[in-house]
Amino acid sequence: MIICLTSANDSGGQPESSRLDRCLLGIADEDPQALADLYDCTSASVYAFALSILKNTQDAEDVLHDCYLHIYSAASGYRSSGKPMAWILTITRNLCLLKLRERKRMADIPPENWEPYLQACENASPEDRLILTECMKLLSDEERQLVILHAVAGFKHRETAKLLELPLSTVLSKYNRAMKKLKNHIGKEY
Repeated sequence: MIICLTSANDSGGQPESSRLDRCLLGIADEDPQALADLYDCTSASVYAFALSILKNTQDAEDVLHDCYLHIYSAASGYRSSGKPMAWILTITRNLCLLKLRERKRMADIPPENWEPYLQACENASPEDRLILTECMKLLSDEERQLVILHAVAGFKHRETAKLLELPLSTVLSKYNRAMKKLKNHIGKEY
């Protein structure tokens, strides 16, 4: 059994690299406790990283689960370079990108479905939801998707560009046009 401890010398309180290396080698040697030890040492970091990318707790939990399954199956190919956490987070990132691509296939929000999406937004007050619903009717489907991904779901423009497989400059210009359209409409109304 490998116990994962952090020391004052660890940067950011991360588990020691040598302990993670031993866990990964143990997984490759089919040590039944090694995966549990690795999970105990790293799961909080993996989950936080996945959540920061996906912005969705259920998806982050799915990626957390899939990450350790992937680690279990890939551990025999792991070669220590002194940065096992970087290897683990690379797996996490790749799984998050797959999840985002999967989401993209379902991300085109049909007009009849975006209103309930806005209503489900936890950060918006009822008044904000009403204004958002009315404003979204002014936008094209593509503009609506960009505004929802950035302003409502909290994706950064770079993340939106990767998700939609568009150049960053295109995302920025279309988002800015959509926002100008919304500001002009709001300015006329009030």
